[in-house]
Amino acid sequence: MKKINYRLVFNKNKQLNAQGKALLHVEASLEKKKIYFSTHIYLKPEQWDNKRKAIKRHPHARELNYMLLEFIIHLEQKELNVWKSGGEVTLQILKDNPPSIKTNSFIPFVEDEICHSPNKESTRKNKNTTLQLLKRFRSDLKFNDITPQLIYDFERFLYEQGMQTNTVAKHMKHLKAFVNTAINKGQIDANKNPFQRYRIKKQTGKHSFLLPEEMQRLEDLKLKGKKVALSHTLDAFLFCCYTGLRYSDFTHLSETNITLINENPWIIFRTIKTGTEVKLPLHLLFEGKAWLLLKKYHNKWNEFFAIKPNSTANKELIKLGKLANIHKHFSFHSARHTNATLLIYRGAQITTVQKLLGHRNIATTQIYSEVMESTIVKDLKNCC
Repeated sequence: MKKINYRLVFNKNKQLNAQGKALLHVEASLEKKKIYFSTHIYLKPEQWDNKRKAIKRHPHARELNYMLLEFIIHLEQKELNVWKSGGEVTLQILKDNPPSIKTNSFIPFVEDEICHSPNKESTRKNKNTTLQLLKRFRSDLKFNDITPQLIYDFERFLYEQGMQTNTVAKHMKHLKAFVNTAINKGQIDANKNPFQRYRIKKQTGKHSFLLPEEMQRLEDLKLKGKKVALSHTLDAFLFCCYTGLRYSDFTHLSETNITLINENPWIIFRTIKTGTEVKLPLHLLFEGKAWLLLKKYHNKWNEFFAIKPNSTANKELIKLGKLANIHKHFSFHSARHTNATLLIYRGAQITTVQKLLGHRNIATTQIYSEVMESTIVKDLKNCC
């Protein structure tokens, strides 16, 4: 009688993912031929006992090891059924409708979903932060524990950690996405959706931006001695103020994004955040100041776009703010808010600003139309 051999294989491809984990497979071998089944379980190297062929030092090690054993038993049962019916035992019989590893634990399910998510690395990190908070809140969550009461309890837990309303809203949004995925995959009954009557609360945030006179102070700033080292960050920040670019979009630009249309310079690119195509006429924005900065870095554009990490650049902006006698905190993202606010102040249509910023929804752009009181005063002077 032919007998298929089974064993667990960790990190078959000898490569860890971005989270420092590798996939665990079930190997089935027969007559020197092998096939592999994904367990959808990702582990760190220290969580695998190669000698015992078992998971260790994992918060759900006991449950996962039991699930793996059950999975192999299912494979053996398929093999036994074929043998009893007089059929030929082959690896192909295992490939047809293979059993899946099922768990009633919510946390491993979410871990697997994040690992296999097509999201950007930054989004996965944000969701992982929510997952870590869930583990601290209740490390042994089961699907049937996900009730409306638990949703409110988790919200209260987040506030008890000292989080502000919008930060809590971000984590509740992630949890809702996890629950919706579980519903779509049949792990939670759609009729028992715990978010049916829960509403995620958000506060309208105040956006930090620079006033025209503050922008002027930065433009007039003369850096000498050791302070000259801040010039690159200053120029990059001003460029983003003139163009409305996010830090991520600025650092992903290259010479290929700069082109001439009717002999005038434009930047054409797709935003990192939404993939929206944006076209910026550099010669028209703020009297062409962005184009003048690029001319300053002629033949060194790629170096200009390769600035320091965001956190480092923001620390340098604090120093620049003090040197320019600006008494407010501002960061690289403030450049985008400054751009939108000043464009509207200068009379640009809201739909034009929407296009320049690459916003998909005009409601996102409209928040800037109410930011600066001087915009209201200016409009009244023009019409009264």
